[in-house]
Amino acid sequence: MTENEADAPELDTPPTEDPRPDGLRTARSLVVVNTGDGKGKSSAAFGMAMRARAREWPVAVVQFLKSDNWVTGEQMMAEPLGIDFWSLGEGFTWDSDDLTRDEAEALEAWRHGKALVESGNHRLVIFDEITYPLNWGWIDATEVEATFRDRPERVSLVLTGRDAPEWMIELADTVTEMTKTKHAYDAGIRAKKGIDY
Repeated sequence: MTENEADAPELDTPPTEDPRPDGLRTARSLVVVNTGDGKGKSSAAFGMAMRARAREWPVAVVQFLKSDNWVTGEQMMAEPLGIDFWSLGEGFTWDSDDLTRDEAEALEAWRHGKALVESGNHRLVIFDEITYPLNWGWIDATEVEATFRDRPERVSLVLTGRDAPEWMIELADTVTEMTKTKHAYDAGIRAKKGIDY
């Protein structure tokens, strides 16, 4: 038995000791990052949006790469739930015939998202797929980091996308890395309505 195996919790018996740390405190807001190459980053963010709306929080979503021409299940549910939803991207970059337009759309999405955060009117703001325009240099990482760090104290953030930059991981209170074990795309299966969008 290795040292790690000896430290691992037993999976076949229920825990009998409370695993929570001592001295838990309440935070006015949190930053949550969903990253990694696995499915579920945006889905988990939208689950939090529904939870926040159930608590009557004002919620906003800014999507960076989903085209406003697409009709996604998330967007269809946003309006009846009272979630403010902006899909400001141009879609997949490999389908683009003008990446400068895509970059301009990403910058506009950022300006809008920044204004949402700074206004303090929403208790939860989701920046869906923000890591891509950040990593491509389409939006200023220094400005994004400062906006997120200096946000109004009751504004929580959920940030999604692969390859979250190190500053984002350090700023976050909770980081989850989705790991792909298997994906239907790999077997040549198209995205499925109701599952993927």
